[in-house]
Amino acid sequence: MQNKSADEMSDFMIDQLVHFFGKKVSDFEVSDVIDNQSHKTFTIAFTAYDYFPVILTYEKGRFGCSIVFGKRTIGLNSSQKWWDEADFAVFLKEMQEELELRIPDKFLKSHGWL
Repeated sequence: MQNKSADEMSDFMIDQLVHFFGKKVSDFEVSDVIDNQSHKTFTIAFTAYDYFPVILTYEKGRFGCSIVFGKRTIGLNSSQKWWDEADFAVFLKEMQEELELRIPDKFLKSHGWL
C-alpha cells in the first residue's frame, strides 16, 4: 500500500472509516500532504460520534489516531501501528473501543450507537 500516493492512501482510509463507522463519522478533511520519494505523510481530521474531533496521521509507514483538545491531543491505543503490516479491521475495532470508552453511555444510547 505504501507504493500508492498519499492521496490514494488517505482516500482508502476514509473509505475504511465510513464503511466501518457509517454515520458515526463525518466532516473529513485531508491536510499536511507530502508525497515524494523520501517522505510521505498526511493527516485526516474528522468528527467521531458527533462528540470528538479526531485526527489520523500517517508518516513514513507509521500511523495512528488522536482525539483533539485544542492544541493538545490524546493518542488512542492501537496494536496496529505500521501501515503495511496493519489489519485495518483490528485497527478500526480498537479505535471504536477507545472512542466509546470516553463517551458517556447515555449519549451513545440516545443516538442509537450502543
